[in-house]
Amino acid sequence: MTGFTHFDAAGHAAMVDVGAKPETARSATARARVTMQPQTLRMILAGEAKKGDVLGVARLAGIMGAKRTADLIPLCHPLPITAVTVDLTPDGEDAVAIEATVRTTGRTGVEMEALTAASIAALTVYDMCKAVDRGMRVDGLRVVAKSGGKSGDFVQD
Repeated sequence: MTGFTHFDAAGHAAMVDVGAKPETARSATARARVTMQPQTLRMILAGEAKKGDVLGVARLAGIMGAKRTADLIPLCHPLPITAVTVDLTPDGEDAVAIEATVRTTGRTGVEMEALTAASIAALTVYDMCKAVDRGMRVDGLRVVAKSGGKSGDFVQD
């Protein structure tokens, strides 16, 4: 494991200077899962949530979250994102699985954008369904793959 990069010599938070790094194609995929009561998932899939199309709204929220990551995470670089996909699918009888993939051509990776997309999508599912199921749980937020850059590719099972 390498040292932390977001601190200067005095130990203060600092934005990493990526100006000398070459631009490369970069991609990252993150996943999360929202566990709920089986009847909540049935309501979502039947399109019966009072707030509307839960999965469609969560997909858009995830995309918007990826695009706003630098506004939310203090030391993230604003990036020219070229693509964002957010997929929400039923996972068993009591959960929604979320997978977000972000792409760019740039000097730094898009792991934070993928994590933000997955987490904002998960939080949107919670928000839209909390009136009927306050016991929902968001779990498993993690980067499962990244490509590009000096550190190369990473895949997690």
